[in-house]
Amino acid sequence: MENKIINYLKFKNVDGFFISKPQNVRYISNYTSDDAYLFITEKGNYFLTDPRYTEQAQIECPNYTIINWREKGKTIAESVKFIIENLNIKSFLFEGDYVNYNMAEEFKSFGLESIGVTGVVESFRSIKTEDEINKLRVACQIADRAFERIIKDIRVGITEKELASKLSHYMVMEGADTKPYGNILISGTRTSLLHGIPSNKTIEYGDFVLMDYGCGYKGYLSDMTRTVVVGKATKEQREVYSIEMQMVEDSKAAMIAGAKATDVYEASIKAIKNTKYFPYHYNGIGHGIGLFVHEIPFMGPRSTEILQENNVITIEPGIYIPNWGGVRIEDQILITKDGNECLTSSIRELIEL
Repeated sequence: MENKIINYLKFKNVDGFFISKPQNVRYISNYTSDDAYLFITEKGNYFLTDPRYTEQAQIECPNYTIINWREKGKTIAESVKFIIENLNIKSFLFEGDYVNYNMAEEFKSFGLESIGVTGVVESFRSIKTEDEINKLRVACQIADRAFERIIKDIRVGITEKELASKLSHYMVMEGADTKPYGNILISGTRTSLLHGIPSNKTIEYGDFVLMDYGCGYKGYLSDMTRTVVVGKATKEQREVYSIEMQMVEDSKAAMIAGAKATDVYEASIKAIKNTKYFPYHYNGIGHGIGLFVHEIPFMGPRSTEILQENNVITIEPGIYIPNWGGVRIEDQILITKDGNECLTSSIRELIEL
């Protein structure tokens, strides 16, 4: 991965690249813990961390010069200056969307060209390697197995928080990384909240229960959503769920290499466009996923993205009706040479518990 960065530096005619976003650090260096910064140059690659992690960095990143930034300066920027002076660097890039104001000001004080850029490493990450795809596939399989377990626990009287805790536990027991990211498990009228937080609300008869969740496997993430009903679904619940299912299937059919993200969006609204529920759909219908849960390409009516082979993208058009509830089905899709592959396999038909 370092070679990609060095080739980019040559193309831009700059000497170095300071990388601080954790997912980008991991992508390039394979380092798996915290407090990590990279400085990539054609003359050598440097890994900055503090004393808690120097041993781990030496094990995981043998091709880097490991620098304890607390020894080289009072700040990380001062340690970067130490590298710059040693290598006679004249210009360098940094991640403008992740470096804070104070650090950027310190970089300016060096008296050389420091250039903020965005999306450079992310553009590399959007096209997954075979190894990355395999890890994403396993993460999805773990989430699928957790779904089979959690639906046995959903019942009247149990709280959203209890179910969310069980769901996280099941994913770890099924092989997920032990460092989970935020999962959504909400019920009843609260299912209209696109990113609702699990609460102490108890599950009631007739509730929708919406689970938007995933896990990491060796750092790579799954993200899926399923919505079930506790008890017998009403006519309107069935109607909304049926439209949602069709929206997801129509979206998937349009997800091929070379397709515009806007074309996928247009496909996603065919089933809802001429119904009373159209005002309640959400425009953000999906996103890339990998080491971070929301990556490029992003899917929606204003997206300029073109789908490419080996993108891995979630598809999740949803219907959210305030004070009534919402339905979302979300799958994780690999764009292939000849179409796509759905990496999540849990049942999509309406489940009544």
